[in-house]
Amino acid sequence: MRTGNDVDVAEKAEGIIRIALAEDLGVDGDVTTTAVCPPGARARAVIVSREPCVIAGQLVAAKVFALAGAEVSYDTVVEDGGRASGGDTIARLQGSLAGILAGERTALNFLCHLSGIATLTGRLVDVVGRGGVTVMDTRKTTPGLRALEKYAVRLGGGTNHRRGLFDGVIIKDNHIAAVGGLEAAVRLARNSLSCRFPIEVEAATLARVREAVDAGADIIMLDNMDPPAVREAVEIIAGRAKVEVSGGVGPNNLASYAQLGMDAISMGFITHSAPAADLSLEVYVEETG
Repeated sequence: MRTGNDVDVAEKAEGIIRIALAEDLGVDGDVTTTAVCPPGARARAVIVSREPCVIAGQLVAAKVFALAGAEVSYDTVVEDGGRASGGDTIARLQGSLAGILAGERTALNFLCHLSGIATLTGRLVDVVGRGGVTVMDTRKTTPGLRALEKYAVRLGGGTNHRRGLFDGVIIKDNHIAAVGGLEAAVRLARNSLSCRFPIEVEAATLARVREAVDAGADIIMLDNMDPPAVREAVEIIAGRAKVEVSGGVGPNNLASYAQLGMDAISMGFITHSAPAADLSLEVYVEETG
């Protein structure tokens, strides 16, 4: 569910919301509505879920209509993080017909995309169940939408990995090559950053896993390992570091991986390949002026 830290997500995303509206409205605005609909027409509308889903993006959708250039009230029926069934009304709108139509597609684009991410995340969390394995996202996000997509992951019950290169350490092959070895990379990171961040090392082989353990890594990310290799890696690590699995894990094999003893599984497809939720906006004209 939404937390206190999330209530300003729409404010933080105002720049990308304005870009999305400008992309849709251009210089001339909604020429179809201007040509066809009576000036001053007012309407009410509902946003309806066509399938079961976890709702995400209500704060963003409300911000879209607030910025669309005409007064439109947006009343949330299903809060962010809530579950909707097929046919449920998730929001009600009232105000200028032109304003509702101007914001419709942009608001739905955000709502459908973010609700799709939250819904997929929720399904994956359900698959893992109560086994103590954390479902995490990655940095494989849509440019400009990372904060919103990671917000949707949280609403689905998942956990955010690092938000960017600035708030977490993951030592990868290129870092190791740059300094001539894994032990040196871990030592340099720890000396430079002290205790600000845990030191995570990406390992694609069992030999690299052993190196990471010997170097004192706090977290070892098992990269694209099949289940037998993951099982062996967990045995090698033997509780001396936390274990994250990343790569090669999907909805069809998540349950089998989750039983292998890791602490977390990170999956990029949660954000880059989640199918959009099926939501629609239905308008009812009230009066003309």
